[in-house]
Formats: sequence, structure tokens, C-alpha cells
Amino acid sequence: MFKEMIFLETASISSSGAIGNLLTKLAEAGFFSYLIPFLLIFALVFGILVKVKIFKENKMVNGIIALSVALMSLQFDFVPTFFSQIFPRLGIGLAIVLVVLILAGLFIDPDNKAINYVLLGIAAVIVGAVIIQSAGAVGWQSGEWWSNNWEVIMGSIVLVVIVALVVAGSGNKNQTPKGYAPFYARQDP
Repeated sequence: MFKEMIFLETASISSSGAIGNLLTKLAEAGFFSYLIPFLLIFALVFGILVKVKIFKENKMVNGIIALSVALMSLQFDFVPTFFSQIFPRLGIGLAIVLVVLILAGLFIDPDNKAINYVLLGIAAVIVGAVIIQSAGAVGWQSGEWWSNNWEVIMGSIVLVVIVALVVAGSGNKNQTPKGYAPFYARQDP
């Protein structure tokens, strides 16, 4: 029996393959918990500082500030925990958006502006769900509030969209059409 247990354990370790073992070792070394979040935060802060040009063209100051912010953000486990919650959900959300885009591309005219707005709305709902679910998983109270009140919020959004569509569709019907001139405004040669 002991030999069978050793065989099963070695089979499960070797079945993950070289890539699985490499990813496991990188995770154990803190690659995904600390290095990747550090690089992401550093790049975002540095890019924003360079774009905003607060310190003109002084990239050294921008780099020091970005390095400081990235290191301070990893001081506690909050950022790695949040990243480990949001990015898997983001991957699933992007897969859903991709499936919707593929199906829409098969059956619907891509030049239709209304369809583009509907697809944008679907993507916005998915992004909102990813953020709310991640906030709830990390323990933010807003995540719980959203999960308790999402029906009211979605109903309100649908109502606002319907009102906006009705208002936009009911333009002034008494406008003079382009190119129309009453008989008294015409000049006969």
C-alpha cells in the first residue's frame, strides 16, 4: 500500500509537467505575489508621472517616486491578495467578452452603432461584476453592499437607459427639413 501511495504522489507531481513545476516554484519564491505586482505598480505610476509631466522631463524623480510607491504598496499583504483576487476574475470576464464579440460578429452587422453600444454595456457590466466580486473577496464592505443591492442598481440603470432612449428618439418633429424652403422664400430668376 505504501508503494502505491508513493507512486500516486509521484504521478501527481510529474503530471503537472515542467511548466507546472516551474510555475509552482515561481509562486513559492513570491514571483506572483511580490515581483509581478511590484513591476505593475511601478510601471503604472512611472507611466502616469511621465505622461502628466509634473516634474517636467526629470525621469530620475519620476523613477524614485514610482519605486517608492511600488515598494510601499507591497509592505503589507493587501496588494498581493487583491491582485490574486481580481486578475483571475478579469481573465474570466475577458473570456466572456470575447465569446460575446465572436457571436455578435457572426450574426450582427458590425457597422451598426446600436450594437456597439450594447456590446459596450455588456463589457461595462462584466467589468463592474469583476470589481465588485473582487472587492467582496478582499473584505471591503462595499462588495457586500453591492451584492445585497445589485437588483436595485441594475433596475435603476435600465430605467435611466430607457428614459434616455425615449428622450433621444422623440426629437422635435416640427423642424423644417434640410433643403426645404417655403414658397415665399424662393427667388425666381
